[in-house]
Amino acid sequence: MNLSKSSIRYAVAGVIVATLAASVAHADAIKQTKAPFEDKFRQLEGEDWPTPTDYRNAAGAPGYRYWQQKVDYDVSVRLDEDAKLLTGKETITYRNNSPDNLPYLWLLLDQDYKRDSISKMTETVSGDSMSLGQVRRIQRLKEWEGGFTIKSVKDASGRSLKFTVVDTLLRVDLPAAVRANGGETKFTIEWSLPMVENKVVGGRSGYECFTGKGEDGNCIYEGAQWFPRLAVYSDYEGWHNKAFLGSGEFTLEFGDYRVALTVPSDHVVSATGVLQNPAAVLSAAQRDRLAKARTASEPVYVVTPEEALAAEKGKAKTEKTWVFQASNVRDFGWASSRKFVWDALGVKQEDTKAEHPVVMAMSFFPKEARPLWDAYSTKSIAHTLKVYSDFTFAYPYPVAQSVNGPVGGMEYPMISFNGPRPVKDKKTGALTYTERAKYGLIGVVIHEVGHNYFPMIVNSDERQWTWMDEGLNSFLEFQAEVQWDKKFPARRGEPKDIVEYMVSQDQVPLMTQSDSVIQFGPNGYSKPATALVILRETIMGRELFDRAFKEYSNRWRFKHPTPYDFFRTMEESSGVDLDWFWRGWFYSTDHVDIALEKIVQGRLDSGDPDVESASRKTERAKEPESRTAANNKAPTVVELDAKTRDFYNANDEFAVFDSARKKAKSAREDLTPEELAAQDFKDNVYRFTFRNIGGLVMPVILKMDFADGSSETVRIPAEIWRKSSKQVTWQYVSTKQLKGAQLDPLWETADADRGNNVYEGAIVPTTFKIAKPPEAANRMKDANLKVEPDSLATLPNAEPKKDEGSK
Repeated sequence: MNLSKSSIRYAVAGVIVATLAASVAHADAIKQTKAPFEDKFRQLEGEDWPTPTDYRNAAGAPGYRYWQQKVDYDVSVRLDEDAKLLTGKETITYRNNSPDNLPYLWLLLDQDYKRDSISKMTETVSGDSMSLGQVRRIQRLKEWEGGFTIKSVKDASGRSLKFTVVDTLLRVDLPAAVRANGGETKFTIEWSLPMVENKVVGGRSGYECFTGKGEDGNCIYEGAQWFPRLAVYSDYEGWHNKAFLGSGEFTLEFGDYRVALTVPSDHVVSATGVLQNPAAVLSAAQRDRLAKARTASEPVYVVTPEEALAAEKGKAKTEKTWVFQASNVRDFGWASSRKFVWDALGVKQEDTKAEHPVVMAMSFFPKEARPLWDAYSTKSIAHTLKVYSDFTFAYPYPVAQSVNGPVGGMEYPMISFNGPRPVKDKKTGALTYTERAKYGLIGVVIHEVGHNYFPMIVNSDERQWTWMDEGLNSFLEFQAEVQWDKKFPARRGEPKDIVEYMVSQDQVPLMTQSDSVIQFGPNGYSKPATALVILRETIMGRELFDRAFKEYSNRWRFKHPTPYDFFRTMEESSGVDLDWFWRGWFYSTDHVDIALEKIVQGRLDSGDPDVESASRKTERAKEPESRTAANNKAPTVVELDAKTRDFYNANDEFAVFDSARKKAKSAREDLTPEELAAQDFKDNVYRFTFRNIGGLVMPVILKMDFADGSSETVRIPAEIWRKSSKQVTWQYVSTKQLKGAQLDPLWETADADRGNNVYEGAIVPTTFKIAKPPEAANRMKDANLKVEPDSLATLPNAEPKKDEGSK
């Protein structure tokens, strides 16, 4: 068959169309070729963050319909010192402010050491050796079992309520649902809880007995998570009823507490809240000292070392009941021992609107903790209240306490448990303490007292998001430590100290549920603290950061914030788009490693052939001679034979002739004034190429050193990476001669590889020409036709050219 070319084209096109149609019909989608572009600045709003609601608005604040529950407790508990057993009864009043009717309630039984608990059954081990502590723990758990025993649950009329224990959770089924929007119910629980020997089994509470050689045999008891507590019911999750597995701590509802603690009569008790019956449990002298401490300039002993030492020598057979009242708190902790020395100091709050103008900072500690605790514990509390209040709000409670006992560091409203002590020489009995113990005590007191702000007041849920209280609190701890001593050996906060973790393999994003976090300390504490330090000092600046952080703290005090409320508030209050920052630091495991790959020094072509020729000749002279040519000893052909030499041998390649000068002159005469000004531009144009090796986009901090001895640091915002997150070239113009450059000179971005931050290569010279846009096609000019004003209408009419292809 004889086909024309056009017929062939149409036939081929038809085949292609038919083929594509067939592929679509068979659902074999055509693959689109995509560029390797990763948008590190893609917005999180509406994509990864939950949609704003009437309860939590798009600005990160509580919405106009925000609600939360209120739970009040009236508790009586007795400590049986011989049996190491707590026996208690609590009456709970639950107010349902949610829009939902609630047919049952969930409570937490966190300190549950039952052998079949999820936590115990899922413990894993590593290595091929065992420590003495591990062996002791195995032996103890083999013979001893902890956990709550729920004796009864009854309603306000004394009728038994059905209840179910689900691992570390207790569900109470109600005969009628607690109605929405203000309904209340009241019920009573009786329970018992054996206290754990903390130094053997571990945990967040328990007892420690001093039974070694030369010890007095007495014990310190610390009560934490010691009674059934209501779980949170929230707008964003409903019941927060995830079992306690050991790492994720807890979130609770706010309420009012009255707690009566019955203990041996020679014990001294520290607890959440204010002591209601001092006359029944303290001597007149002790009450007088407590009153004087309120206005003292230095800590005052309420229970003196001599009184504590005297109490240790006996063991009371009688009991006393200490009664404490606490308002608007989310939990209750206590400590009890006859060993306690007690000192106190009134801390005046700077905020004139503070609910409590004076806060009582108090410490409780045995003689084994002296003199370290006498010197530093209470003063550390006072310092913490000042620094944290400066960043957030006035401390809203009347007391803040630090207790030395078996728990190394744990927090509850108005009370914290802290560990470091001096060391006693086994031979001489002499007491000394290490520098690590000193700063360890100051640091842990700051951290644990600081937890009053996060999460005891700004009430986030650590069982889901560890960083929301541990990270924010570690950030403020770092601020307080540096304000205590500029050379404080802080463990968390300095960007350089997080590098090793940031490049490690065993890590997960900060937005990982608490029980699944690998390397809990670096992830939950160090990385978020460091991220906020960088955000404050390097990205936002102190003024914007501090304003936004205070906004968040005040918006969510005594409420339940989520990470998205924090993210939104920090952006909305500061006016800084930080989606790239949250995405990198909180949602990924990328690290910072930005390399300075190349520097080009450019000058603008002057348009003068003599100047440009001289410049090229100078640069050529810097190049080394060919090693082959230099090592050849015999004369070349050109050197031996004159007949091979011509014009090009007589004139070097940089020679300038009159024709070039005339052409340049003519070209200059055609320039407009603006073009002339541009042509005469003499500054150096430097182009820096940065490569993002670590994947985490960050501001580029570039320090430039010039030949005249001066330096300049430019802070380039992170948005430089928005078109390419892998490699970019940035331009800087200066009259000075650049000698060298480096990135992140003050070590403020946690850059993992400082070896590629200093540029040690040659600064590459180049000459830039002013690029002119190509002249558009002008057929009228090509036809030598000129147009005079108002002449368009007089042009001869021309017949339009016929379209040959229209036939």
